[in-house]
Amino acid sequence: MYKIAVIGDYDSIYGFAALGLDTFPVADEEEGKDRLARLAAGQYGIIYITEALAKELSKELEKYEEQVMPAIVRVPGISGNTGAGVEGVKKTVEQAVGSDILFGNQ
Repeated sequence: MYKIAVIGDYDSIYGFAALGLDTFPVADEEEGKDRLARLAAGQYGIIYITEALAKELSKELEKYEEQVMPAIVRVPGISGNTGAGVEGVKKTVEQAVGSDILFGNQ
């Protein structure tokens, strides 16, 4: 069975532990890059990553875009929602169905 991980700054991710998810606070880009690689190589099927950390690791995240697993999902952190998470999901769905799913809502 695959597990779910959450990585980002401590203040943004500590609440996910109450949901039973494995949380991995990281302090900087290097630590985030190392943690992401270890989680992706392990038993994690879904990795939630804060938008702020995802922005810092954009080159690293490109390695996983074409892979089915792990699914890497951007979530807002305490600094607020940048819209990157929603844009990432939208892009993935567009690739899967071949259409802009929010076209009528713009």
